[in-house]
Amino acid sequence: MKKIFLYILAGSLCFSACKKDDDPQTFVEPDDVAVRNTYDDQAIQKFLNDNYLDSQGNIKAFSVSDTIDDHEKKLSELNPVKLPSGVVYVVRAGAQPTPGKAIGGTDVLKMMIRTNHYLATNTDGTVALNSPGVFVNTINNSGSPLSDPMWYYVKEKTMTEASKDRSFFEIEGFQEGLKYFKSFVDKPDGDPYNLQGVILVPSRAAFARSPHYNYTNTSLQNRTFVFNFQIYDTKTRLQSQE
Repeated sequence: MKKIFLYILAGSLCFSACKKDDDPQTFVEPDDVAVRNTYDDQAIQKFLNDNYLDSQGNIKAFSVSDTIDDHEKKLSELNPVKLPSGVVYVVRAGAQPTPGKAIGGTDVLKMMIRTNHYLATNTDGTVALNSPGVFVNTINNSGSPLSDPMWYYVKEKTMTEASKDRSFFEIEGFQEGLKYFKSFVDKPDGDPYNLQGVILVPSRAAFARSPHYNYTNTSLQNRTFVFNFQIYDTKTRLQSQE
């Protein structure tokens, strides 16, 4: 009887140990900012290898079970450029306005855009962008271009009333990457979209670990952003819009 009891106990302990080994480990945010930055960079590179652009410029993940996308080029094969800040931009060939209009740093923008935010995590040695969240999506939601969002440019009145500076509202990495694109000129709101490219913004070029405006009812600290967009038009910002 004692032997039976011992066998049962040993089996239970073995099962518990195996079950514990199989349980996914909860990711713990590294205290060291340098580690966070490394995770972001590695995860962005993996994202570039794991995704492509479809015929309208939408970001799509490669299928692991279907060969339909085997002919597509990875984002990493579309001449991505990494800036000193860690921001990476991809200009989609054949989708740019000709000649187009240079985008001023304070211009009023009108754009079709889909943006998700992610947390770069290290899971069993694999660093990737996980825990996706929607930041803004005019393509699948309203279907109409977005004009002058304050995460691109926040008005002085808003900052004054909130007693905050620009970094509380704006995503600097998006502003930085956008300089390498041009705008269409008065493209009608109802025109079909044809996205111009991608801007990937690591957390250090977004909100990092600082307080920020409540855009999504969730914390955007340590989050990496992926912008997929087309600029329909830009206008010089009037004094009343500053």
